[in-house]
Amino acid sequence: MAVFDHFDFLAPIYERFIPPREPQALRALIGLPVEGALLDAGGGTGRVAQFMNGHANPVVVADLSRKMLAEAQQKVGLRPVFAPAETLPFPDSCFARIIMVDALHHVCDQQLTADELWRVLRPGGRIVIEEPDFRTFGVKLLALAEKLALMRSRFLAPLQIAALFKHPEAKTTVKADGFNAWVMVEKAILV
Repeated sequence: MAVFDHFDFLAPIYERFIPPREPQALRALIGLPVEGALLDAGGGTGRVAQFMNGHANPVVVADLSRKMLAEAQQKVGLRPVFAPAETLPFPDSCFARIIMVDALHHVCDQQLTADELWRVLRPGGRIVIEEPDFRTFGVKLLALAEKLALMRSRFLAPLQIAALFKHPEAKTTVKADGFNAWVMVEKAILV
């Protein structure tokens, strides 16, 4: 029996319901512009990554939904790659910056995902994970709605996300504002 793929179904209309917004705050948190590549892990249609084009090169969008990636393919400057976040097809230390926006709660294995993001981040690089803040009542309702829709969502509180990065050379910072939380992870350059 085939499994219903919510994201393939939503791909053509996704940005009508969740419209792109210019992410100046996210660009500041991730530290753009930067020399080097940026990965948008779980980036779907490229609705966020499109605003990173010109601030990093290349801008790669990795996702498991082929239909979402087909939408990303239509945006200028994005390089869509079909890949699960738990097993990224990239060499070690190849990205200067990594973003993951509203996607960590959808992956199958959050620890494996964090380990992969860490693996492909170069020393001196930065990861920013933006997630709905599970500590808020509204996000708890959202989590319940996604469960009722049979999505595999598993929301974590910001400190739980930060705890996924247990590496001694990882410096994590958490910021929250209303509905959203950001976990910033910097990879120290070892001397």
